[in-house]
Amino acid sequence: MKHINTLTIAFLCLAFSACKNNESNADATGTFEADETVVSSELPGKLLSFRVEEGMLIPKDSVVGTVDAKNISLQQEQVEASIKALGEKTSNVQPQVQLLQNQLAVQQSQLTTLQHEKTRTENLLKADAATGKQLDDINAQIDVAKKQIEVTQQQINVQLNNTATQNRGILSEADPLKKRVAQLQDQVQKANIINPLTGTVITKYAEEGEMAASGKALYKIADLSSLNLRAYITGLQLPQVKLGQTVKVLIDDGAKKYKEYSGNITWISDKAEFTPKTIQTKEERANLVYAIKIKVKNDGYLKIGMYGEVKF
Repeated sequence: MKHINTLTIAFLCLAFSACKNNESNADATGTFEADETVVSSELPGKLLSFRVEEGMLIPKDSVVGTVDAKNISLQQEQVEASIKALGEKTSNVQPQVQLLQNQLAVQQSQLTTLQHEKTRTENLLKADAATGKQLDDINAQIDVAKKQIEVTQQQINVQLNNTATQNRGILSEADPLKKRVAQLQDQVQKANIINPLTGTVITKYAEEGEMAASGKALYKIADLSSLNLRAYITGLQLPQVKLGQTVKVLIDDGAKKYKEYSGNITWISDKAEFTPKTIQTKEERANLVYAIKIKVKNDGYLKIGMYGEVKF
């Protein structure tokens, strides 16, 4: 009888030990998620091309599609034509100025002739071969010639200033038009759908040939080279964790087996929340928990939504 009791106790201890080994001793559990980016169209229009498929790995800055921007291109050409037309509205002052300069040259030649005549008359007057009235007449003619030269020079300056002011007024209209051209050029460039990051296409929302609205989601992409395990800890566990801390992450790898990864805590919530129904913590009786994110390098086995366990 004593021998039977001994065997029974041994059997119970072995069973209890086995049950205990099957229990999870993880400090926290959660599911894997990725930092997803939704790529949208910046312009409304027809998708002329859209080279995106779910599961496709797309490099950063790749052009994956094009939106029809013909209307914007036509607007740009129209504004550029308006700028060109402004140049044709400007006045060329050179013909008028050249005419006045020719007139000025004649007047200066006349003045030179009068000055020579004045010198000759002064010499004749000294020899009593001319009268004082003749000299006075020549001096009066010289004064008139000088005043005519001054007037002509003023006319040249006025013509230059007026034409320059008129042309500046016309050409000033080109500045806002040039800004408009720059805006249209920017919109034309936005017709190209550029992939913002290197990653894998998670979901595709549109097809080639469809109409895309401005801001309409076209596809969702995520960098799966590393995933975030979003887990929950209790307030009692909160002092045990810190940003940058290295922890062990376990995922199921067949029956009663685990695949182990190294991860780093990148975020700790500063607010407590009620325990999510799908999450089990080490202390299930706790009503409030704190969310944390653990970044884990993905070797290809980790998937979004996969269950994971954490050991601090």
